[in-house]
Amino acid sequence: MNLVILAQTAGLLLLSNLFMTYAWYGHLKTLHDKPIYIAVLLSWGIALFEYALMVPANRIGFGSLSLAQLKILQEVITLAVFVPFALIFMKQPLKLDFLWAALCMCGAVYFIFR
Repeated sequence: MNLVILAQTAGLLLLSNLFMTYAWYGHLKTLHDKPIYIAVLLSWGIALFEYALMVPANRIGFGSLSLAQLKILQEVITLAVFVPFALIFMKQPLKLDFLWAALCMCGAVYFIFR
């Protein structure tokens, strides 16, 4: 596996997930008192940046990584972005469920990358 390609892919997926997580969940905190169409339009605008990073990440990674490996990498990064977002930005309580989910993801990584 080419480590440069893996690093480029993971870096773009990480940035993409920052936009995705905010587009999907940030409006629950910042726009809760606004009409839904405003939240939808702003989320779509933010999601444009997600896709502008996600598509190149998948193109760069595909070939060096299998499709399944790309997907599991995406899911691990999603969890790694979501947990701090939930705790810090959304002020959600820390739960052991985050740990259990992470352990399940470790199993998924093991089986897909072996």
